Amino acid sequence: MQNELVLLHGWGMNQGVWQLVQPELEFLYSGNVRSLDLPGFGNSLVCPSPYTLHDAAVILSGQLKPKSILMGWSLGGLFALYIAKHWPEKVSKVILIASTPFFAECDNWPGIKAKVLTQFKEQLVNHREKIIERFLAIQAMGSESARDDIKQLKQLLNQYSAPQSDALSAGLDILQNDDLRDLFAHCLVPIRGVFGRLDALVPYKAISKMSALNTEFEYEVLDKASHAPFISHKSEFLSVVKSML
Repeated sequence: MQNELVLLHGWGMNQGVWQLVQPELEFLYSGNVRSLDLPGFGNSLVCPSPYTLHDAAVILSGQLKPKSILMGWSLGGLFALYIAKHWPEKVSKVILIASTPFFAECDNWPGIKAKVLTQFKEQLVNHREKIIERFLAIQAMGSESARDDIKQLKQLLNQYSAPQSDALSAGLDILQNDDLRDLFAHCLVPIRGVFGRLDALVPYKAISKMSALNTEFEYEVLDKASHAPFISHKSEFLSVVKSML
């Protein structure tokens, strides 16, 4: 029986983001394809307290069948890597979509500037919907179809419950503080990656840094895509993912 392909979304999102591409993934992949909500997002009402990467990953890992292929977009990629390390019997492969093992910019590591994440967290208290919209705009930045990408994402997201405040705040903390580079370097399952060259959240220069950490890491870069290549450049995305499944 073919291993299950499990799709994990990014910050502020929910499983709805995969709707435009999931039918095609089901066609390409002979096994079952399932999208999950991260804890506190979408229909996943169980929200750990305190909300940490580990405690949220415990909840997710309990929903996985053995030897699943985890496809993690953005924040979802951190969960995929963490689960592969701590519940290796659950994971046969990780596919990172616009995701790195450490999202924050630091010495000799390209990433999101700390002040951007700090501002997001400060403004979450009173301007939650505006912050999510701003994050959507950043994700589409650079894409030739940015306006359409944002519109599609909004429509997909609105079909599910709004994210819980604790999950949003903790998700930003995870993006800012959880450094999985050592875990990525020594991961025992194959890791593949799909990136957009124009991504404003995962700088192109970060990809070569990832390759230096793990020489077994294989990836493809879509030249005209940004942070959501499975929406803006669906055909190209499916073409490269097909060879990774």
